[in-house]
Amino acid sequence: MNPILVEHFRGNIVESFHRGVICVVDKDNKIVYEKGDISQMCYPRSAMKYFQHIPLLTSGVFENMGFTEKDLAVMCGSHNGEKIHQDQVSQILEKSGLTTQFLKCGPQAPALKKDYINLIRSGEVPKDIHNNCSGKHAGFLAYCQSNNLNTETYLNTDHPLQKEIKEVISLIYEFPIDKLENGMDGCSAPTYGMPVYNQAIAFKNLVYENPKYDQKLIDACKLIVKSVSDFPEMVAGTDRYCTDIMRITNGRIIGKTGADGVYCLSVPDKNWGISIKIDDGKMGPQYIVAQELLLHLNLISQQEADDLVKYHEIELKNFAGNIVGKSRAVNIRQ
Repeated sequence: MNPILVEHFRGNIVESFHRGVICVVDKDNKIVYEKGDISQMCYPRSAMKYFQHIPLLTSGVFENMGFTEKDLAVMCGSHNGEKIHQDQVSQILEKSGLTTQFLKCGPQAPALKKDYINLIRSGEVPKDIHNNCSGKHAGFLAYCQSNNLNTETYLNTDHPLQKEIKEVISLIYEFPIDKLENGMDGCSAPTYGMPVYNQAIAFKNLVYENPKYDQKLIDACKLIVKSVSDFPEMVAGTDRYCTDIMRITNGRIIGKTGADGVYCLSVPDKNWGISIKIDDGKMGPQYIVAQELLLHLNLISQQEADDLVKYHEIELKNFAGNIVGKSRAVNIRQ
């Protein structure tokens, strides 16, 4: 059984808790830190987005279609569906000669309550462009359009793009392609399961110039890191940990969330990769764990920790706004 990593207190009693796994690896894939069963299989979910556009970059499509780093950041993002995200996705589609009608990620309400209220007040309903994955899908469609591939079936596992992405995933995650567990993500794109350990390896490879890789792949990873660091607001948005950790650390820490309690990070200065998985899939505890881990490993300063404290020391409030308890990370410094 994996260790408890987060406890929720009501008063002085632990009312609930979350178990999970943490893995940190160095450039040689040696384990720097671990908690729980790092061989545990799970899907990276949206943490895989940083790697799903490598074919777009290595093929030359990105450059040929005139895409920008800001475009790439939203392609790699799980955004809030704010106006800035909708506008950027629309620009990607326009450059591709396509419209939002080509998106197949499914309608999703904007993440921020005020944006959803404004949408309803305007007489509209959630659409595919509001989906947190619409940037990723716009990137997929751009690749297909440029290579004269079917834009109707771009999410099928046997589509040429998805086959190429699977090969990239096997290479980056250093996991045999025939052992990748096939699944369908929330946005209907193929996703692939592998051990937590290999998910840490992938985020190491994002920032490490692996001698096994050709220069095109290394350059693609560098561009991804630069894009999400320079435009972190496109990766997530207002009041989101991914955006805030990269903005506050000026890209010294690269982060990406995934559904069902996944969080992965790269530490460029050390060529480290980090993977966190909360067993029960609850969203939120992984950020508490990430903050505690970064502090424990001296990867962020106290000032940076203070600036990110809302993700670390969380007060629990009731409907009247009264503080009834708190959430905290446990067992990480042991």
